[in-house]
Amino acid sequence: MKLSILRFIIPVLSFFLVFTSLSNAQSYPDKPIKIIVGPGPDNLARITGEKLTGEWGQPVIVDSRPAAGGIVAGDFVAKAPADGYTLLLSTGSFTINSVLQPKMPYDFQKDLTPVSLLATLPFILVANSNSPIKSVKDLIANAKSQPGKLNYASSGNGTPAHLAGEMLKQMTGIDIAHIPYKSAAAGVTDVLGGQVNVMFVPAPSALPFIRSNQLRALAVSSPKRYSLLPEVPTVAEEGYPNFAIVGWNGINAPAKTPPNVIEKLNKEFVKIMRQKDVQEKAIAAGFEPIGSSVEEFTQFLKRDISRSLEVIKTGNIQPF
Repeated sequence: MKLSILRFIIPVLSFFLVFTSLSNAQSYPDKPIKIIVGPGPDNLARITGEKLTGEWGQPVIVDSRPAAGGIVAGDFVAKAPADGYTLLLSTGSFTINSVLQPKMPYDFQKDLTPVSLLATLPFILVANSNSPIKSVKDLIANAKSQPGKLNYASSGNGTPAHLAGEMLKQMTGIDIAHIPYKSAAAGVTDVLGGQVNVMFVPAPSALPFIRSNQLRALAVSSPKRYSLLPEVPTVAEEGYPNFAIVGWNGINAPAKTPPNVIEKLNKEFVKIMRQKDVQEKAIAAGFEPIGSSVEEFTQFLKRDISRSLEVIKTGNIQPF
């Protein structure tokens, strides 16, 4: 008797849960949305959040949780209810951590699902404006003439800027020392002071110093030239065609978020990133606006993880 009742109840409960999930998804959004930000600037979270509020009439709260290189932020979103009300502003730190850190509290690829790639930004390889290093070729020649004597700064061990430096070392065969700092600003300070030879700096942080002639831009890390510094060549153009690494901002949601909620979010973020005023704000902040499909972002993440894994293994990079 009890078994027959269970056989009846279980399908009914399953139907009820599915029906409730679909109903909730169809009414989405009907309460405030949180965008959790890990390391890096929250510009795009605030710009897109303001637009979402205007479109959907629900407040969008930007919540910064930069601790542990984004691990805290990623874990919080991965374990949040999968209802579309808690989103992650993801960056390259999340893909790097997924292959660098041996004991992550969550799985970036399994516990979070892609929504849209919002924008990318290059890292700019810079030297002090008074440095004799005036190009990538100069850097390589100087480094090869005095192995181990030159150095480069990064915003921390295992950061995208660190991987950019290691990628350059691996592709050119030069021996330069890595000096990790707690922030990009701290590294830039020592490049300005002459204590450090070069550094890959996120474009928004580098631009003011380049424009004031305090730093010299040697090359950009992206596959294409940077729209705000069109005269500066890419590292690829300097003779290393496989060199490409960018910073980026995307939106991820908890893995089991209903597909129609993901679709609604994607369409809205793509629409927002294609608005002229949003693109102008993004560009002014140093970004190259995109707004991608879910599939395009999924493939982008796979390539980013694969590239990070290759550099980390080749360079024997250890977690912080």
